[in-house]
Amino acid sequence: MSQPEIGVIGLGNMGRGIAANFAKAGYATAVWDVDADARARFDEVANAVVAKPGEMAAAGAMMVYVVPATPEIEASFEGPDGVLARAAEGTVVYDLTTSYPDDTKALAARAADAGIAYLDAAMSGGATGADAGTLTLMIGGDESVFENSRSKLGAIADNLFYLGDVGAGHAMKLIHNMVTHSIFLTTCEAGRMAERAGLKLSDMIDVFNVSNARSYSSEARFPRHILSGTWDARSRVYNLNKDLGMAVRMAEGLGMDARYAKETSAFLNKAIARGMAEDDYSLLYKVFDEIRETE
Repeated sequence: MSQPEIGVIGLGNMGRGIAANFAKAGYATAVWDVDADARARFDEVANAVVAKPGEMAAAGAMMVYVVPATPEIEASFEGPDGVLARAAEGTVVYDLTTSYPDDTKALAARAADAGIAYLDAAMSGGATGADAGTLTLMIGGDESVFENSRSKLGAIADNLFYLGDVGAGHAMKLIHNMVTHSIFLTTCEAGRMAERAGLKLSDMIDVFNVSNARSYSSEARFPRHILSGTWDARSRVYNLNKDLGMAVRMAEGLGMDARYAKETSAFLNKAIARGMAEDDYSLLYKVFDEIRETE
């Protein structure tokens, strides 16, 4: 394969679909994950080759990080074989994580000192959207760099929103997830209330989906992952807890009370305390009452 045009770092639930779609679109794609098994999935994928982040940067690739948060990106930047030391002219970093905007700005400044354009491109659409190449990306950073890479991003996303300076995408994502996760837990509470009243959960969801209470949780999460009995929303309770913690921190930094975000965060903290950090978050519905009653 020729020099990689695109590099994808992080091949978990989201990253492997993203990398596969870049390769499927015909882009020479380098992939990396700290987990050897995750890397091995791409051994036979056309247009894909395993390479470390520093090697991607040396090739001047458009690097797409799909890792948990800023610390994992920063770790790949360090050392003589890291991204900062090896970056060729024209290297671009897209940060698809859910991270705290101020941390993103600080890392972007370090990248700029090394001649790297750093844009945050927080994503929505879940693992299903990553697999299908239909993500929504919320983008902050140099607008001209974004416009030059728009066509490449089209391989993984249907909706691209340019929102302003670096950090804007991550700020929007925290606001987005604050609403998404709060609605999910409200729908869980409503479901438990319906069941206590002798109503079927499935009937409640059917009513919601043709009325004003409908949401992504009622239209997708409950039918696909809870009513189906599969419990496979493909995201950990840890991720929700991390996101809400950052949303509360952001709100407090802006001088806001954000009481609903705080309630959601407190509930997720209780779930973590019960040992659910690595559990699929759809399982929160199964033990919703027990979590809520925890002191």
